[in-house]
Parts: sequence; structure tokens; C-alpha cells
Amino acid sequence: MDEATRERYADLLWAQPDWLLSARAWIEQHARVSGEIEQVHLVPWSTVLRVPTSEGDLFFKANWPDGDFEPALTALLAAGWPERTAEPVAIEAGRGWMLTRDAGTRLREHMQSASDLRHWEELLPAYAELQIALAPRVDELLSLGAPDTRLSTIPALLEELLDDPEALLLDLPDGLTSHELRRMRGSLPEIRALCRELAGYRIPETLQHDDFHDGNVFVRRGTHVFFDWGDSCVSHPFHTLVVTLRSVAMRLDVEPGGHELLRLRDAYLEPFGAFDGPDALRNAFELAYRVGTIGRALAWHRYVKGSDPRYRAEVADAVPYGLQRFLEHGPIGSWRWD
Repeated sequence: MDEATRERYADLLWAQPDWLLSARAWIEQHARVSGEIEQVHLVPWSTVLRVPTSEGDLFFKANWPDGDFEPALTALLAAGWPERTAEPVAIEAGRGWMLTRDAGTRLREHMQSASDLRHWEELLPAYAELQIALAPRVDELLSLGAPDTRLSTIPALLEELLDDPEALLLDLPDGLTSHELRRMRGSLPEIRALCRELAGYRIPETLQHDDFHDGNVFVRRGTHVFFDWGDSCVSHPFHTLVVTLRSVAMRLDVEPGGHELLRLRDAYLEPFGAFDGPDALRNAFELAYRVGTIGRALAWHRYVKGSDPRYRAEVADAVPYGLQRFLEHGPIGSWRWD
């Protein structure tokens, strides 16, 4: 972690010597530390410490309160899909703490151009299969604390957001304009109809990662490992690809709506063939992608409401961003970086 980051977040609890000592004491209860513990990641919603041991590095992670379900969720995933999950060494769900083994190298290090999209083509069906397998366990996922953003909840959550001018950055730079707010309010009947239509397909709601990009997938001994579930929620499974396709388009200069992204869409949809035919799944995906842009804005609203006010401005524009992408109604993978 660079010094500028350390200085920027010097007031966070996770940067305080007493907290770091307590974390080290907990780590030493579960691992034989062989060297200096290093804080390698520090942001307002989480921190990560690298822990050297004689058997290789371990990684300790602490989450902000709304993400403190991640350790228990990681343990659940590791029990059923150990090849796709970071292996937990210890968790303390009450504090949102977990210690895991090294998950490998980030997929980002393997992604240099559109020719590397084969990684996504390989991993997206495996991720979809995990989602399908978890669908019967929705109540268990919710009981762990995963946020509920199922289709039935979205209209009410959106109305709550539209009544929060501070979160919308209304008429401020990078915020929603009053005109855009009127358009969003006028779109509420359409959004309710989209949710009802999408719910009419035979695709079960389940766990979705909600921040599934090449920084949160690792490669371990040739297998793709799904990492960092702190943003995940229970929602329509297809919402996952809002972040994935935006990230691919932005990082690899791939055309939104182009054949590369359509190829990834189809690879992801293939395991859902048990629920409907290809044409129906593609139609459902178009609906889900549109609704998912709102879902992502709602996720950021949840963060903004519960985050430290001192650092809120760093990501506050992510809330109006999702609503603006809904209004724009561009092709899949559409993004804007002004």
C-alpha cells in the first residue's frame, strides 16, 4: 500500500495502532506468523493484511458493518465449492473478520487484450452454475445478512432513493439533474412493469456477486477463484453482468453491445438452459440488465447511507451514475467516464 493511501485514510479505525494490535492478536490465535504483518489494502469499507507464515501467505480481511456477512458467506461457499473460493482458515462473523489462504493471482494480471476474454468465457458458466446451485438456499443467504435486492423489493427501494436528494447529488457536479429526477420518477411504472415481466421468467433469484470484475477473480493452479463477496446480495442472477460487462468494455476497450460482450453473455447464459430456451434467456437478460443498472445504484445508496461521512464524497457519484445509465438505455456494457 502506498504512502498516499495510508495518509488519506489515517483516521480510519483500521489504521489505528490499537486496532492493528487487536487484529494481530486474533490472527496469532489461528496462525503461526513468521514475519511482519503488512497492511496491503485500506479503504473506508474494508482492509486487508498480508500474513506471512512458513506455509505461505495468509490474508486477513475486515469489513465495514454492512459487509460483515462476508466471512460466514465465504465459509458457506468454501464448504460447497472449495475449488472456486478462497479457503478460510478462521472467521469471526460478529466482527466481519476472516483469515484465508492465498487465492492466487488476480485475473487482471492475465487480461491484457480482448484476445484474453477466453478467461471470462471459461469462468462465467462456472459462476452461473454456482448461482443456480445456491437458489434453493436464498433464506439461508438472507439469514447470514446478505442484502435483499430481489425484484419485488426494487421499486420501493428506488422510490426511497429518489426521495434522497443528498444521495442523488441533485443538481451538483456528477449528480442527477432535476430533469433526470423527473424522468426517473416518470419511469417508475415502467420499472415496476420490467420487474414483473422479468419475474415471469422461470429463473430463480439467488446470490449475485455485484462487483464481479477482473480484480475480484483470481487464478489459482489454473482454476478461477471467485473472491470478495462483501458487495453481494440476493437478487436476480443476471444482474451480476452489469458490473462485469462494463468493466470488460472499459478495461479492454471492447465495444458496448459488440460481439465480444454478446459472446460472454451467451457463455454465462448457457447453464440457465435448464430453465428456458436461448431466445427467452436472451430476452430475460435484456430486461435484467436494464433493471440491474438500478440495482447497482441501490447498492451504492446502501453504502452511502451507512458509510463514514468523511469519505463518502469519494464514491458518492456512483449512485446517480447507475440511474443515468438506466435513462441512457445504451447497449450492454455501456459506461461513461468523463
